[in-house]
Amino acid sequence: MTNGAAAGTIGRSTLPWTAPVTLPSLHTPRLLLQPLQLADAEQIQPLFGQWEVVRYLNAQVPWPYPADGALGYLRDVALPAMAAGQEWHWTLRPIAEPERVIGVISLMDTPGNNRGFWIAPAWQRQGLMSEACVAVNRYWFEVLQRPLMEVPKALANVASQRLSAREGMRLVATGESDYVCGRLPSQTWALSREEWLNRQT
Repeated sequence: MTNGAAAGTIGRSTLPWTAPVTLPSLHTPRLLLQPLQLADAEQIQPLFGQWEVVRYLNAQVPWPYPADGALGYLRDVALPAMAAGQEWHWTLRPIAEPERVIGVISLMDTPGNNRGFWIAPAWQRQGLMSEACVAVNRYWFEVLQRPLMEVPKALANVASQRLSAREGMRLVATGESDYVCGRLPSQTWALSREEWLNRQT
């Protein structure tokens, strides 16, 4: 799991959410990435409220996770940001069980923090998040035409570091950040559109 909007940061947006957001579904060999909807809160709530999911996420995520945390985040933060064209969120669903939510992946127009994700523990260590990242990276660089993707993460989050390295990302900054589990050394990894394009050939 990585730090970012997909972490379920709680905070009230000043942007009103008034209508469903038009965002395409994305596909990988094993996953359907479905645009986030308010109804997804019911499935997200029990999955997200697990220490293994949240420990390396931004400290703004409340812990223990409140009973209405997922609903509040989707309603007040994620969906308004999607409507404003500032963030893009998808639920992760197994192709064999398209009604089942197992995680979330997000893109954000936030300097230094352009992608975040989490996946339920039972579905980790299967390469599924790598597939999801391939799909959203393509959307970021091809559809949104962004020149650079920057991804922050805790130094202790070795699995996320390995994923970024496999994608061809570069370590560009180090420091410290506040996470749910406390203040930890942090890293920022980056991939330019040119670097991404070169890896597609």
